Amino acid sequence: MKGISLLLGSAFLLFTACRAPDPDRPNILFLFADDQRADTIGAWGNPGISTPNIDQLAREGFSFLANYNMGGNSGAVCIPSRAMVNSGKAYFRVQHDLSDTVLLPELLGANGYTTFATGKWHNGPSSWLRAFQRGKAVFFGGMSDHTRVPLQDLALDGTLTNDREEGFSSEAFADAVIEFLHTYDEDAPFYAYVAFTAPHDPRQPPMPYREMYYEDLPPLPLNFLPYHPFEIGDMQVRDEQLASWPRPPSILRDQIAEYYGLISHLDAQVGRILKALEEAGHAENTYVIYAADHGLAIGSHGLLGKQSVYEHSQRSPLIITGPKIPHGNSAALTYLFDLFPTVSALANIPSPIDLDGLNLSGLWTGEHEKVRDSLFLAYTDVARAVRDERYKLIRYPQVNRTQLFDLQRDPDEIQNLATEPSHAKRIQDLTTLLMEWQERVGDTQNLVIESLDAGTVNIDKLERSPDRWQPPWIVQKYF
Repeated sequence: MKGISLLLGSAFLLFTACRAPDPDRPNILFLFADDQRADTIGAWGNPGISTPNIDQLAREGFSFLANYNMGGNSGAVCIPSRAMVNSGKAYFRVQHDLSDTVLLPELLGANGYTTFATGKWHNGPSSWLRAFQRGKAVFFGGMSDHTRVPLQDLALDGTLTNDREEGFSSEAFADAVIEFLHTYDEDAPFYAYVAFTAPHDPRQPPMPYREMYYEDLPPLPLNFLPYHPFEIGDMQVRDEQLASWPRPPSILRDQIAEYYGLISHLDAQVGRILKALEEAGHAENTYVIYAADHGLAIGSHGLLGKQSVYEHSQRSPLIITGPKIPHGNSAALTYLFDLFPTVSALANIPSPIDLDGLNLSGLWTGEHEKVRDSLFLAYTDVARAVRDERYKLIRYPQVNRTQLFDLQRDPDEIQNLATEPSHAKRIQDLTTLLMEWQERVGDTQNLVIESLDAGTVNIDKLERSPDRWQPPWIVQKYF
């Protein structure tokens, strides 16, 4: 009997040793928001919004305060943004459907990771099926409301099944990953990708979040304008039709309140997920990434959407926390697609050699103060921009306009310095840098073209109508 007890004890020790967390094979939990401005996090300096769980990640982890989406070649900026995140490449070098590249979850899966996804995948079912081994409550599309989201699950035979519509979106996606975390008991590390559709419109947070900010309405952004001072190419894209021209301040403050409500509700789901991670025993060996695909104007510069290269639209949150991540932050210039080589490094897996993204780990270890000297931004054929650590040049080829901003003194991009003679040399140097970036990423857009369009905005000719996803109360209130 004593020998049997010793044998069972040895077997138990062997079993528990096999199941102990392997620091060289950490889990990765990626929480990805949709349309969230970088200035909508309490811990990042916004006292008017409640984000206690995202704040906790910022307090415990490392914040990248100058993180950007490169832009997009579509009004649905979500598509190229997500293509870049999952491929590690600039959008000029990757197809929207990701058919021509290795994906981050695909690489992890090929190296022993169990890959799981829930939420929005805006790059086609084929690439998703290639990338993920498990999935529940997956949304293949770019637009829906939040209460009737078309969802599918991945069946054991590798097919997508169980078509249904349910909501609320953030809760459905949180439920799916929480179930995964509580039931996952395998030796292999996991990569869980949770892509929320909030705070993308329709801005319809559930009660009580819908009215959470009505009593003390958020202020208008410092760079609020009733309309953009010149035509930038997409003045009537769907996003821009969500409020009338000129933008009524009272309407915009209500919309910002509802936007904040979506973010606070999303934050509550982040809290549920982090609690499940802890309860399931995975927290000790899991890196948690919080990011968003890009920002949103919602009143800044007279715009509502993300179809520009202004800071409010292309700068986005990025926070990483985990077992080897110290608390801190960096103002180094980073891209969302830097996550590919950064995550593969955390997983101790070599990255493909053809990536545009850079490993960011040197920023939190203190090995590097920066990973690049400048950033390039682009939106369709409408705008090109380059920024260094202080100045940002924006060029609008279609209307022959140039903007120059001193981001150190003017982070809201209010004062255009391009017409000041003292900055002529700086504009010349930044234009040269912009063209160098274009060559580097394969952008063939001319910065100077013959145009008969002076870029004049005639707000009387702008038309708007509600899209089919806006709920009746929003249509009644805003249309």
